[in-house]
Amino acid sequence: MTDQARPPLPPFTPESARQKVRAAEDGWNSRDPERVSLAYTTQSKWRNRAEFITGRKEIVDLLTRKWNRELDYRLIKELWACADNRIAVRFAYEWHDDAGNWFRSYGNENWEFDAHGLMAVRHASINDLPIKETDRLFHWPLGPRPDDHAGLSDLGL
Repeated sequence: MTDQARPPLPPFTPESARQKVRAAEDGWNSRDPERVSLAYTTQSKWRNRAEFITGRKEIVDLLTRKWNRELDYRLIKELWACADNRIAVRFAYEWHDDAGNWFRSYGNENWEFDAHGLMAVRHASINDLPIKETDRLFHWPLGPRPDDHAGLSDLGL
């Protein structure tokens, strides 16, 4: 499987964009770099913080490093806007390092998709906020966020 269609496909409506955002959130919450990479074109271009990468192998490498460092990772994404083949997302995720220090990372992403629904471009701006473990808000078991768990807006984020 290299470039099979990944519905919903552009042009996006608010409803189909929300479906795409939730699918991305569920994929990232799997913490499986190979699985996540399949949602991107073979030559997808990313800006992730200050790192610039191209292609699925580099995506897998980046995500492997990320999830080896960001332990007990739990992510919530929320649609911000959409038009044609582009989606803007805001997100927050919680994680801790190997010393037990907790963080909530906030950010925004701009996504551009090809005609097959694969992400061709991803620009991510991310800031990390140290938090106390008692201030955590994301308390579901590792894996996809349960449907009844509050989203970012509901949590006041």
